[in-house]
Amino acid sequence: MPEQVVQQRSRGFICINSHPAGCAEAVARQIEVVRGGRPDGIEGPKRALIVGSSTGYGLASRIALGWGFGAKTLGVFFEKPPQGKRTATAGWYNTAAVQAAAKKEGLWAEGINGDAFSDEIKRETADTIARELGQVDLLIYSLASPRRTNPRSGETMQSALRPIGQSYSGKTIDLGNGQVTEAGAEPASEEEIRQTVEVMGGEDWGWWTELLLQEGLLADGARTLAYSYVGPEVTWPIYRDGTIGRAKQHLADTADRLDALLREKVGGGAWVSVNKAVVTQASSAIPVVPLYISLLFRVMKEKGVHEGTIEQMARLCFEHLQSGSEPKTDGARLIRLDDRELAEDVQQAVSELWPQVNTENLGELSDYAGFRSDFNELFGFGLDGVDYDSPVETDVAL
Repeated sequence: MPEQVVQQRSRGFICINSHPAGCAEAVARQIEVVRGGRPDGIEGPKRALIVGSSTGYGLASRIALGWGFGAKTLGVFFEKPPQGKRTATAGWYNTAAVQAAAKKEGLWAEGINGDAFSDEIKRETADTIARELGQVDLLIYSLASPRRTNPRSGETMQSALRPIGQSYSGKTIDLGNGQVTEAGAEPASEEEIRQTVEVMGGEDWGWWTELLLQEGLLADGARTLAYSYVGPEVTWPIYRDGTIGRAKQHLADTADRLDALLREKVGGGAWVSVNKAVVTQASSAIPVVPLYISLLFRVMKEKGVHEGTIEQMARLCFEHLQSGSEPKTDGARLIRLDDRELAEDVQQAVSELWPQVNTENLGELSDYAGFRSDFNELFGFGLDGVDYDSPVETDVAL
């Protein structure tokens, strides 16, 4: 296909195209972060399955495992390929870049594109593991989707971003115009709560783990992890205490059940890693969160403790997933990678800025520019060294 110039096109918190060269550059930078931070002599999982591997924490997990431990990685993702003049989704180009970089360096990295909730993709994945890897040492579950079709009931469910028990109103940033505004949400119905738990809870994670266990595809000592977020009190009404929080509690309960199962069957374990707030397509859509992240970024960067997705996942691997030791957890068996975000001095500084910030002083009091930069980079835009005025091949194959 002829090359074309790709300029970013966005609507609010949604970017509707992506840049293949920019995505490849972003992946290359993540690889270099892992290389530069790898402790000498450290060992970890050598065969990993990452469900939800093409963007965000799932992508960073795959890179950290591959270039941090030399792990063979099988990624499962649901991305759209390029079609005519329409670019592929960013996750498609991210995956192509990971697989190309891995091949160049002799790392095994393959992918399966399809609905990870479906029995068909689970079956294809299990067959691929049996044929290519034998077993896996680690299952990372990093799937983020607004809807899910349950293959056993046939029901298609939609998650809802709502408070529980009372209405909510709070500050946020309108990403379409950069204005600080008030956002509100009405309380969720019981049906909305149920569907959100069905979509974002731990049921599908459990099904993945149980299938691999039943088919003998989990190695002795195999581990599995899912990702979550807690955040500060300012976000709790819409997040921790809302429908998403209810789903995340189901995820934590699932981890406890799977932990007992894996310890009995293969001497392994299951955990939830609570990660730091970062810019993702999902977080950009949650009221309060874009403003909170913009303030948080300013504070953490000033204090020298800021981390992006790849720094978080490198720390997860090197501090919690190394061979010969179990992950470090809190009293609720949670891995707390949000420890630096929730440090008392960080949260105190954010709390002092929160009542002051408005549209006029947003650029002065927050790192909204950093938020926007991270948002653009999710889709391969705004990276130094990429010529966005020159034509680029968008028909990139996996």
